[in-house]
Amino acid sequence: MSSQVRLRLLPSARCLFDEPVQVKVSGLRSRQVVALRARSTDERGMVFTSSATYRADGSGEIDLNRDPSLRGNYVGVEPMGLLWSMRPVTLHKRFQKTNSLNPYVVKFSVHEEEGEGRMLAEAINERFLIGDGVIRRPVKEGNIRGVLFTPPGAGPFPAVLDLYTFGGGLSEKRASLLASRGFVVLTVALYGHDDMPRNIGEIHLDYFEEAIEFLKKQDKVGSKGVGVLSLSKSGDLALSIASYLPDVEATVWISGCSANTALPLYYRKKQILPALMFDFNKIIPTESGASMVKYGVNNPLAEENKATLVPIEQAKGHFLFAAAEDDLNWDSKAYMDEMVERLKHHGKENYESVCYPGAGHYLEPPYGPYCPSSFHGFVGKPVLWGGEPRSHAAAEVHLWKKIQEFFRAHLSCDATQTKAKL
Repeated sequence: MSSQVRLRLLPSARCLFDEPVQVKVSGLRSRQVVALRARSTDERGMVFTSSATYRADGSGEIDLNRDPSLRGNYVGVEPMGLLWSMRPVTLHKRFQKTNSLNPYVVKFSVHEEEGEGRMLAEAINERFLIGDGVIRRPVKEGNIRGVLFTPPGAGPFPAVLDLYTFGGGLSEKRASLLASRGFVVLTVALYGHDDMPRNIGEIHLDYFEEAIEFLKKQDKVGSKGVGVLSLSKSGDLALSIASYLPDVEATVWISGCSANTALPLYYRKKQILPALMFDFNKIIPTESGASMVKYGVNNPLAEENKATLVPIEQAKGHFLFAAAEDDLNWDSKAYMDEMVERLKHHGKENYESVCYPGAGHYLEPPYGPYCPSSFHGFVGKPVLWGGEPRSHAAAEVHLWKKIQEFFRAHLSCDATQTKAKL
Protein backbone atom coordinates (compact mmCIF):
# COMPACT_ATOMS: atom_id res chain seq x y z
CA MET A 1 0.00 0.00 0.00
CA SER A 2 1.15 3.54 -0.74
CA SER A 3 1.88 5.49 2.44
CA GLN A 4 0.60 8.89 1.33
CA VAL A 5 -2.59 7.76 -0.46
CA ARG A 6 -5.69 7.96 1.77
CA LEU A 7 -9.19 6.60 1.19
CA ARG A 8 -11.81 8.19 3.46
CA LEU A 9 -15.50 7.47 4.04
CA LEU A 10 -17.52 10.47 5.24
CA PRO A 11 -19.17 11.37 7.53
CA SER A 12 -18.17 8.01 9.08
CA ALA A 13 -17.04 4.52 8.11
CA ARG A 14 -19.97 3.21 10.21
CA CYS A 15 -23.51 4.01 9.07
CA LEU A 16 -26.93 2.48 8.53
CA PHE A 17 -27.44 0.32 5.42
CA ASP A 18 -29.79 2.89 3.88
CA GLU A 19 -27.45 5.88 4.36
CA PRO A 20 -25.11 7.23 1.69
CA VAL A 21 -21.38 7.65 2.32
CA GLN A 22 -19.03 10.08 0.59
CA VAL A 23 -15.95 8.32 -0.82
CA LYS A 24 -12.83 10.52 -1.06
CA VAL A 25 -9.27 9.72 -2.12
CA SER A 26 -6.26 12.01 -1.49
CA GLY A 27 -2.48 11.81 -1.92
CA LEU A 28 -2.52 10.69 -5.56
CA ARG A 29 -0.36 12.25 -8.28
CA SER A 30 -1.93 15.13 -10.18
CA ARG A 31 -4.40 13.70 -12.77
CA GLN A 32 -3.47 10.12 -11.82
CA VAL A 33 -5.87 7.49 -13.18
CA VAL A 34 -6.81 4.77 -10.68
CA ALA A 35 -9.36 1.99 -10.20
CA LEU A 36 -11.71 2.19 -7.24
CA ARG A 37 -13.13 -1.14 -6.13
CA ALA A 38 -15.69 -2.46 -3.66
CA ARG A 39 -16.02 -5.99 -2.36
CA SER A 40 -18.38 -7.70 0.08
CA THR A 41 -19.53 -11.17 1.06
CA ASP A 42 -23.16 -12.02 1.84
CA GLU A 43 -24.52 -14.40 4.47
CA ARG A 44 -24.11 -17.43 2.23
CA GLY A 45 -20.47 -16.59 1.48
CA MET A 46 -21.28 -15.26 -2.00
CA VAL A 47 -18.76 -12.60 -3.07
CA PHE A 48 -19.94 -9.36 -4.75
CA THR A 49 -17.53 -6.92 -6.43
CA SER A 50 -17.52 -3.66 -8.39
CA SER A 51 -14.88 -1.51 -10.06
CA ALA A 52 -14.76 1.94 -11.69
CA THR A 53 -11.96 4.04 -13.14
CA TYR A 54 -11.43 7.64 -11.96
CA ARG A 55 -8.99 10.45 -12.73
CA ALA A 56 -7.68 12.56 -9.84
CA ASP A 57 -7.84 16.36 -10.02
CA GLY A 58 -4.78 18.65 -10.12
CA SER A 59 -4.34 18.22 -6.35
CA GLY A 60 -4.34 14.42 -6.57
CA GLU A 61 -7.82 14.09 -5.06
CA ILE A 62 -10.96 12.19 -6.07
CA ASP A 63 -14.42 12.85 -4.64
CA LEU A 64 -17.17 10.47 -5.78
CA ASN A 65 -19.80 13.13 -5.03
CA ARG A 66 -18.15 15.32 -7.68
CA ASP A 67 -16.05 13.25 -10.06
CA PRO A 68 -17.29 10.99 -12.87
CA SER A 69 -16.32 7.36 -13.38
CA LEU A 70 -14.63 7.09 -16.79
CA ARG A 71 -15.35 3.38 -17.26
CA GLY A 72 -16.09 0.22 -15.32
CA ASN A 73 -19.34 -1.04 -13.79
CA TYR A 74 -20.86 2.41 -14.35
CA VAL A 75 -19.92 5.78 -15.86
CA GLY A 76 -20.61 9.36 -14.78
CA VAL A 77 -21.06 10.96 -11.36
CA GLU A 78 -22.58 8.26 -9.13
CA PRO A 79 -21.66 8.83 -5.46
CA MET A 80 -22.94 5.38 -4.42
CA GLY A 81 -22.16 3.61 -7.70
CA LEU A 82 -19.59 1.26 -6.20
CA LEU A 83 -22.29 -0.13 -3.89
CA TRP A 84 -25.28 -0.56 -6.19
CA SER A 85 -23.21 -1.78 -9.16
CA MET A 86 -21.66 -4.68 -7.24
CA ARG A 87 -22.19 -7.99 -9.03
CA PRO A 88 -21.95 -11.57 -7.75
CA VAL A 89 -18.88 -13.47 -8.93
CA THR A 90 -21.28 -16.38 -9.65
CA LEU A 91 -24.18 -15.76 -12.05
CA HIS A 92 -27.82 -15.56 -10.91
CA LYS A 93 -27.17 -14.96 -7.22
CA ARG A 94 -29.18 -12.48 -5.19
CA PHE A 95 -27.50 -10.61 -2.35
CA GLN A 96 -28.68 -12.26 0.89
CA LYS A 97 -28.73 -10.16 4.04
CA THR A 98 -31.52 -11.37 6.28
CA ASN A 99 -30.05 -11.19 9.80
CA SER A 100 -30.23 -7.68 11.25
CA LEU A 101 -27.59 -8.15 13.96
CA ASN A 102 -24.52 -8.39 11.73
CA PRO A 103 -23.49 -5.33 9.71
CA TYR A 104 -23.02 -5.46 5.95
CA VAL A 105 -19.25 -5.00 5.55
CA VAL A 106 -17.87 -3.45 2.36
CA LYS A 107 -14.17 -3.07 1.60
CA PHE A 108 -13.41 -0.05 -0.60
CA SER A 109 -9.94 0.09 -2.18
CA VAL A 110 -7.86 2.21 -4.60
CA HIS A 111 -5.59 0.47 -7.11
CA GLU A 112 -3.08 1.47 -9.74
CA GLU A 113 -4.73 1.13 -13.11
CA GLU A 114 -1.75 -0.35 -14.91
CA GLY A 115 0.09 -3.60 -14.33
CA GLU A 116 -1.01 -5.84 -11.48
CA GLY A 117 -3.32 -3.18 -10.05
CA ARG A 118 -1.31 -2.68 -6.86
CA MET A 119 -3.48 -1.54 -3.95
CA LEU A 120 -2.71 2.00 -2.80
CA ALA A 121 -5.23 2.40 0.06
CA GLU A 122 -8.33 0.77 1.55
CA ALA A 123 -11.17 1.51 3.96
CA ILE A 124 -13.86 -0.65 5.56
CA ASN A 125 -17.50 0.51 5.55
CA GLU A 126 -19.70 -1.13 8.20
CA ARG A 127 -23.32 -0.70 7.13
CA PHE A 128 -25.62 -1.56 10.03
CA LEU A 129 -29.16 -2.87 9.59
CA ILE A 130 -30.30 -1.90 13.06
CA GLY A 131 -29.98 1.57 14.61
CA ASP A 132 -28.67 2.34 18.09
CA GLY A 133 -31.23 1.51 20.77
CA VAL A 134 -33.60 -0.46 18.50
CA ILE A 135 -34.80 -3.56 20.36
CA ARG A 136 -34.96 -6.85 18.44
CA ARG A 137 -37.28 -9.48 19.87
CA PRO A 138 -37.93 -12.88 18.23
CA VAL A 139 -41.65 -13.68 18.35
CA LYS A 140 -43.12 -17.15 18.86
CA GLU A 141 -46.61 -16.52 20.21
CA GLY A 142 -49.71 -18.45 19.17
CA ASN A 143 -49.25 -19.09 15.45
CA ILE A 144 -47.01 -16.06 14.89
CA ARG A 145 -43.38 -16.64 13.94
CA GLY A 146 -41.30 -13.55 13.31
CA VAL A 147 -39.24 -10.74 14.79
CA LEU A 148 -40.46 -7.51 16.41
CA PHE A 149 -38.37 -4.34 16.19
CA THR A 150 -39.06 -1.42 18.55
CA PRO A 151 -37.36 2.00 18.31
CA PRO A 152 -35.77 3.67 21.34
CA GLY A 153 -37.70 6.37 23.18
CA ALA A 154 -41.14 6.57 24.73
CA GLY A 155 -43.12 6.83 21.50
CA PRO A 156 -45.89 6.63 20.55
CA PHE A 157 -44.79 5.09 17.22
CA PRO A 158 -46.77 3.96 14.19
CA ALA A 159 -46.95 0.17 13.71
CA VAL A 160 -46.12 -1.72 10.51
CA LEU A 161 -46.49 -5.38 9.53
CA ASP A 162 -43.67 -6.27 7.12
CA LEU A 163 -44.43 -9.06 4.64
CA TYR A 164 -40.97 -8.93 3.12
CA THR A 165 -40.49 -12.49 2.04
CA PHE A 166 -42.70 -15.06 0.43
CA GLY A 167 -39.94 -17.52 -0.47
CA GLY A 168 -39.92 -19.24 2.92
CA GLY A 169 -37.89 -18.28 5.97
CA LEU A 170 -37.61 -14.81 7.44
CA SER A 171 -35.85 -11.62 6.42
CA GLU A 172 -35.18 -8.87 8.96
CA LYS A 173 -33.40 -6.30 6.78
CA ARG A 174 -36.29 -4.04 5.80
CA ALA A 175 -38.06 -4.32 9.18
CA SER A 176 -34.98 -3.41 11.23
CA LEU A 177 -34.17 -0.45 8.96
CA LEU A 178 -37.75 0.83 9.14
CA ALA A 179 -37.71 0.51 12.94
CA SER A 180 -34.48 2.53 12.94
CA ARG A 181 -36.55 5.29 11.30
CA GLY A 182 -39.17 5.39 14.07
CA PHE A 183 -41.71 2.59 13.45
CA VAL A 184 -42.62 -0.47 15.52
CA VAL A 185 -42.25 -3.24 12.93
CA LEU A 186 -43.21 -6.92 13.03
CA THR A 187 -41.79 -9.04 10.22
CA VAL A 188 -43.40 -12.48 9.91
CA ALA A 189 -42.58 -15.76 8.20
CA LEU A 190 -45.21 -17.77 6.34
CA TYR A 191 -43.38 -21.09 6.12
CA GLY A 192 -39.88 -22.59 6.18
CA HIS A 193 -38.90 -20.92 9.47
CA ASP A 194 -38.51 -22.31 13.00
CA ASP A 195 -41.22 -24.97 13.57
CA MET A 196 -43.33 -23.94 10.56
CA PRO A 197 -43.97 -26.34 7.66
CA ARG A 198 -41.31 -26.49 4.93
CA ASN A 199 -43.93 -25.76 2.26
CA ILE A 200 -47.58 -24.70 2.10
CA GLY A 201 -50.46 -25.35 -0.29
CA GLU A 202 -52.77 -22.56 0.88
CA ILE A 203 -52.63 -19.31 2.85
CA HIS A 204 -54.89 -18.35 5.76
CA LEU A 205 -55.70 -14.69 6.36
CA ASP A 206 -56.33 -15.54 10.03
CA TYR A 207 -52.53 -15.69 10.53
CA PHE A 208 -52.16 -12.03 9.54
CA GLU A 209 -55.19 -11.07 11.64
CA GLU A 210 -53.42 -12.59 14.66
CA ALA A 211 -50.20 -10.75 13.75
CA ILE A 212 -52.03 -7.39 13.52
CA GLU A 213 -53.71 -7.94 16.91
CA PHE A 214 -50.32 -8.78 18.45
CA LEU A 215 -48.74 -5.67 16.91
CA LYS A 216 -51.51 -3.33 18.12
CA LYS A 217 -51.04 -4.53 21.71
CA GLN A 218 -47.36 -3.51 21.89
CA ASP A 219 -46.62 -0.83 24.52
CA LYS A 220 -45.09 1.82 22.31
CA VAL A 221 -47.60 1.55 19.45
CA GLY A 222 -49.66 4.70 19.07
CA SER A 223 -51.38 4.25 15.71
CA LYS A 224 -55.04 3.22 15.81
CA GLY A 225 -54.47 0.82 12.94
CA VAL A 226 -51.37 -0.63 11.30
CA GLY A 227 -49.49 -0.28 8.06
CA VAL A 228 -48.68 -3.24 5.81
CA LEU A 229 -45.51 -3.35 3.70
CA SER A 230 -45.11 -5.92 0.91
CA LEU A 231 -43.06 -6.97 -2.12
CA SER A 232 -43.82 -9.24 -5.10
CA LYS A 233 -46.20 -12.12 -4.14
CA SER A 234 -46.79 -10.59 -0.71
CA GLY A 235 -48.21 -7.57 -2.60
CA ASP A 236 -51.46 -9.42 -3.25
CA LEU A 237 -51.49 -10.71 0.33
CA ALA A 238 -51.23 -7.10 1.50
CA LEU A 239 -54.18 -6.16 -0.75
CA SER A 240 -56.24 -8.98 0.77
CA ILE A 241 -55.29 -8.00 4.32
CA ALA A 242 -56.37 -4.40 3.59
CA SER A 243 -59.61 -5.53 1.89
CA TYR A 244 -60.84 -8.21 4.34
CA LEU A 245 -59.37 -7.32 7.75
CA PRO A 246 -60.10 -4.29 9.98
CA ASP A 247 -57.50 -1.89 11.42
CA VAL A 248 -55.34 -1.57 8.29
CA GLU A 249 -54.81 2.14 7.71
CA ALA A 250 -52.01 2.15 5.11
CA THR A 251 -50.83 -0.49 2.63
CA VAL A 252 -47.70 -0.38 0.48
CA TRP A 253 -47.83 -2.64 -2.57
CA ILE A 254 -44.50 -3.05 -4.40
CA SER A 255 -44.15 -4.91 -7.73
CA GLY A 256 -47.15 -7.10 -6.91
CA CYS A 257 -50.20 -8.45 -8.73
CA SER A 258 -53.81 -7.24 -8.54
CA ALA A 259 -55.07 -10.81 -8.12
CA ASN A 260 -54.44 -13.52 -5.53
CA THR A 261 -51.58 -15.52 -7.07
CA ALA A 262 -50.13 -19.03 -6.75
CA LEU A 263 -52.00 -20.28 -3.65
CA PRO A 264 -55.71 -20.16 -2.66
CA LEU A 265 -56.57 -17.78 0.17
CA TYR A 266 -58.71 -18.85 3.16
CA TYR A 267 -60.32 -16.94 6.01
CA ARG A 268 -62.13 -18.55 8.93
CA LYS A 269 -61.83 -21.96 7.28
CA LYS A 270 -63.50 -20.85 4.03
CA GLN A 271 -61.81 -20.13 0.71
CA ILE A 272 -62.27 -16.45 -0.12
CA LEU A 273 -60.08 -16.20 -3.25
CA PRO A 274 -58.94 -18.88 -5.69
CA ALA A 275 -55.39 -18.68 -7.08
CA LEU A 276 -54.34 -17.06 -10.34
CA MET A 277 -52.02 -19.64 -11.86
CA PHE A 278 -48.96 -19.69 -14.11
CA ASP A 279 -48.62 -21.28 -17.55
CA PHE A 280 -45.17 -22.85 -17.44
CA ASN A 281 -45.26 -23.31 -21.24
CA LYS A 282 -44.96 -19.52 -21.59
CA ILE A 283 -41.61 -19.34 -19.78
CA ILE A 284 -38.88 -18.36 -22.24
CA PRO A 285 -35.29 -19.58 -21.68
CA THR A 286 -32.47 -17.10 -22.48
CA GLU A 287 -28.78 -17.51 -23.33
CA SER A 288 -27.79 -16.23 -19.88
CA GLY A 289 -29.27 -19.33 -18.24
CA ALA A 290 -32.03 -17.30 -16.57
CA SER A 291 -35.59 -17.59 -17.88
CA MET A 292 -38.03 -14.85 -18.84
CA VAL A 293 -41.24 -15.50 -16.86
CA LYS A 294 -43.12 -12.24 -17.44
CA TYR A 295 -45.68 -13.81 -19.79
CA GLY A 296 -46.19 -16.94 -17.69
CA VAL A 297 -48.88 -15.47 -15.41
CA ASN A 298 -52.45 -15.98 -16.58
CA ASN A 299 -54.43 -12.80 -17.29
CA PRO A 300 -56.39 -11.84 -14.15
CA LEU A 301 -58.88 -9.86 -16.27
CA ALA A 302 -59.87 -12.87 -18.41
CA GLU A 303 -63.43 -13.94 -17.56
CA GLU A 304 -62.32 -17.31 -16.15
CA ASN A 305 -59.80 -15.59 -13.79
CA LYS A 306 -61.78 -12.60 -12.52
CA ALA A 307 -62.67 -14.42 -9.27
CA THR A 308 -58.97 -14.19 -8.31
CA LEU A 309 -58.98 -10.34 -8.29
CA VAL A 310 -58.63 -8.88 -4.79
CA PRO A 311 -61.65 -6.62 -4.02
CA ILE A 312 -59.55 -3.58 -3.04
CA GLU A 313 -62.55 -1.30 -3.57
CA GLN A 314 -63.89 -2.49 -0.19
CA ALA A 315 -60.70 -1.49 1.69
CA LYS A 316 -61.05 1.33 4.23
CA GLY A 317 -57.39 2.40 4.42
CA HIS A 318 -55.00 4.08 2.00
CA PHE A 319 -52.83 2.45 -0.67
CA LEU A 320 -49.41 3.30 -2.08
CA PHE A 321 -48.84 1.36 -5.31
CA ALA A 322 -45.23 1.22 -6.58
CA ALA A 323 -44.55 -0.50 -9.90
CA ALA A 324 -41.34 -1.08 -11.85
CA GLU A 325 -41.78 -0.37 -15.54
CA ASP A 326 -39.15 -2.94 -16.54
CA ASP A 327 -40.43 -5.66 -14.17
CA LEU A 328 -39.71 -9.01 -15.89
CA ASN A 329 -41.31 -11.16 -13.17
CA TRP A 330 -44.76 -10.00 -14.30
CA ASP A 331 -46.40 -6.82 -15.58
CA SER A 332 -46.72 -4.97 -12.26
CA LYS A 333 -47.29 -1.67 -14.14
CA ALA A 334 -50.37 -3.12 -15.92
CA TYR A 335 -51.69 -4.54 -12.62
CA MET A 336 -51.23 -1.15 -10.95
CA ASP A 337 -53.01 0.65 -13.81
CA GLU A 338 -55.91 -1.81 -13.54
CA MET A 339 -56.23 -1.23 -9.77
CA VAL A 340 -56.14 2.56 -10.15
CA GLU A 341 -58.88 2.37 -12.81
CA ARG A 342 -60.98 0.12 -10.59
CA LEU A 343 -60.68 2.43 -7.57
CA LYS A 344 -61.53 5.46 -9.74
CA HIS A 345 -64.56 3.60 -11.11
CA HIS A 346 -65.77 3.08 -7.52
CA GLY A 347 -65.27 6.78 -6.74
CA LYS A 348 -62.32 6.07 -4.46
CA GLU A 349 -59.48 8.51 -3.82
CA ASN A 350 -57.67 6.49 -1.14
CA TYR A 351 -54.56 5.73 -3.20
CA GLU A 352 -51.42 7.13 -4.71
CA SER A 353 -49.23 5.45 -7.29
CA VAL A 354 -45.68 5.73 -8.53
CA CYS A 355 -44.02 4.03 -11.49
CA TYR A 356 -40.28 3.73 -11.99
CA PRO A 357 -38.92 3.60 -15.57
CA GLY A 358 -35.84 1.39 -15.92
CA ALA A 359 -36.43 -0.33 -12.57
CA GLY A 360 -36.69 -4.10 -12.14
CA HIS A 361 -38.87 -6.31 -9.96
CA TYR A 362 -37.01 -6.31 -6.62
CA LEU A 363 -37.33 -2.78 -5.24
CA GLU A 364 -35.66 -2.90 -1.82
CA PRO A 365 -34.11 -0.50 0.71
CA PRO A 366 -31.37 1.42 -1.15
CA TYR A 367 -27.65 0.87 -1.68
CA GLY A 368 -27.59 -2.92 -1.84
CA PRO A 369 -26.24 -4.68 -4.97
CA TYR A 370 -28.69 -4.57 -7.89
CA CYS A 371 -29.94 -8.08 -8.79
CA PRO A 372 -30.57 -8.77 -12.51
CA SER A 373 -31.40 -12.47 -12.06
CA SER A 374 -31.65 -15.14 -9.37
CA PHE A 375 -33.45 -18.34 -8.35
CA HIS A 376 -37.27 -18.06 -8.36
CA GLY A 377 -38.84 -20.23 -5.64
CA PHE A 378 -42.13 -20.84 -7.46
CA VAL A 379 -40.64 -21.41 -10.93
CA GLY A 380 -37.79 -23.51 -9.53
CA LYS A 381 -34.99 -21.98 -11.63
CA PRO A 382 -33.14 -18.68 -12.16
CA VAL A 383 -35.23 -15.92 -13.77
CA LEU A 384 -34.62 -12.39 -15.05
CA TRP A 385 -35.96 -9.62 -12.80
CA GLY A 386 -35.47 -6.73 -15.24
CA GLY A 387 -34.26 -3.20 -14.82
CA GLU A 388 -31.12 -1.21 -15.55
CA PRO A 389 -28.78 -0.82 -12.54
CA ARG A 390 -28.55 3.00 -12.36
CA SER A 391 -32.32 3.60 -12.78
CA HIS A 392 -33.12 0.77 -10.38
CA ALA A 393 -30.79 2.20 -7.71
CA ALA A 394 -32.36 5.68 -8.06
CA ALA A 395 -35.85 4.14 -7.78
CA GLU A 396 -34.90 2.40 -4.51
CA VAL A 397 -33.67 5.68 -2.97
CA HIS A 398 -36.88 7.49 -3.98
CA LEU A 399 -39.26 4.71 -2.94
CA TRP A 400 -37.68 4.11 0.48
CA LYS A 401 -38.23 7.78 1.39
CA LYS A 402 -41.76 7.70 -0.05
CA ILE A 403 -42.74 4.61 1.98
CA GLN A 404 -41.74 6.34 5.23
CA GLU A 405 -43.59 9.55 4.29
CA PHE A 406 -46.71 7.55 3.31
CA PHE A 407 -46.81 5.63 6.60
CA ARG A 408 -46.23 8.79 8.63
CA ALA A 409 -49.07 10.55 6.81
CA HIS A 410 -51.65 7.77 7.22
CA LEU A 411 -50.77 6.04 10.50
CA SER A 412 -52.11 8.58 12.95
CA CYS A 413 -50.44 8.42 16.37
CA ASP A 414 -52.25 9.42 19.53
CA ALA A 415 -50.25 9.65 22.76
CA THR A 416 -53.33 8.94 24.90
CA GLN A 417 -53.72 5.51 23.31
CA THR A 418 -50.19 4.55 24.32
CA LYS A 419 -50.75 5.66 27.90
CA ALA A 420 -53.94 3.60 28.09
CA LYS A 421 -51.93 0.42 27.44
CA LEU A 422 -49.28 1.03 30.10
